[in-house]
Amino acid sequence: MERVLREQMENGTYLLKARLPSQRQLADGFGVSRDTVQRVLARLTEDGLIETRGGSGTRVIRVPNSRPESPQSQRPGPASLKPLIEQAFQQTEVSLDVATLTAETLLRHLRNQHDLIAFEGAGAPEKLRIRMLLPWTTERLAYPRALEAGDTRIWERWRTMVRENGIQLDELKAGFTGLGVETEVEIRRIPVTPQFKLYVINDEHMLFGPYSVLPRTIKVPREGHPDEDETVDSLDVLGLGATLSYHRLEADERTHDSVFFTSMTEWFTSNWDHI
Repeated sequence: MERVLREQMENGTYLLKARLPSQRQLADGFGVSRDTVQRVLARLTEDGLIETRGGSGTRVIRVPNSRPESPQSQRPGPASLKPLIEQAFQQTEVSLDVATLTAETLLRHLRNQHDLIAFEGAGAPEKLRIRMLLPWTTERLAYPRALEAGDTRIWERWRTMVRENGIQLDELKAGFTGLGVETEVEIRRIPVTPQFKLYVINDEHMLFGPYSVLPRTIKVPREGHPDEDETVDSLDVLGLGATLSYHRLEADERTHDSVFFTSMTEWFTSNWDHI
């Protein structure tokens, strides 16, 4: 967890002065106890990277030394969404095709770009188009779910998160529109449990990362006692720490990257059009 948070502060997932998720959200996202979260935050505080203030949460006050951020410099190996989003927002038009479980990661980067435009005077694109494939919410998924077949609380918890993310996406759409960006957002829900994250940026760059499924205990409000928590044995994935690999559409359509890029964009289009 500590390594991932440091990398996220370094690669711009959490910008300077950005607020970190609550301790409960971090514990849920990384599948660790609240005590572990508190120990990690304490070490980051000791290193002067974050500070916590009552009423305003935990914010980034210093970022670690930056690494090269161009997508090419990160190949082979894990890549970050941040430099690709930044690069895309320097263009006149931005297009994002996304397939994911919750959209939480993308929302964070879009919010960063909105704030850079609104408060830091960064340039804004003329158009922003987002197409997002998300799983259906009317039927339970293979994960996240409780191991006990009749227990729907983990699924309901996920549905609440998805609804909240949808509200945030609507707010961001209105925010970008208010900044003069012609913004189009469309979400389609398909009857599948996502096996991977996929980001296609400006029809040229791609990030891909499979979800790893693991058993974990998740805290939920105790039935009949909403102020108390209980743990539920569950299956889930750790979206916050998912490893992403970079691919691009190259001039030679026979290269490994071009073949992978084309196959995954065809996958996205077929699901978008037919499911």
